[in-house]
Amino acid sequence: MKPLFTASATAIGGREGRVTSTDGVIDLNVSMPGSKHADEATNPEQLFAAGYAACFGSALNLVIGKERIKTDGTNVTGHVTLNQDDEGFFISVELEVEIKGVDQATAERLVEAAHQVCPYSKATRGNVDVKLTAKAA
Repeated sequence: MKPLFTASATAIGGREGRVTSTDGVIDLNVSMPGSKHADEATNPEQLFAAGYAACFGSALNLVIGKERIKTDGTNVTGHVTLNQDDEGFFISVELEVEIKGVDQATAERLVEAAHQVCPYSKATRGNVDVKLTAKAA
């Protein structure tokens, strides 16, 4: 294994605190959804959704490039849901993926291929329910 990059961040105060990255780029208040501070803060689910969407988009662009497919661009929207059952809390993910300039069958194939190479997809596989929705545009 060859490490390429390490990101580091610190959370102070859990869901009612602050998160900062070591480089200072991220410096955000965090709050529970629905709390009195929710309009002024982010939450872990938003941060995970943003990270997963960005990572998946890069994996998708890698697959598109390797297959030399011409597109008019891609968009990935991540939805991360905090759930609770009798055993406790867990998250689920839905990724809505739009690929412009391809047909639906190609979009579905590319999204599935990206899911196989995306580091976030690999990290969550078997642990998090991930639903993929491909849309050709």
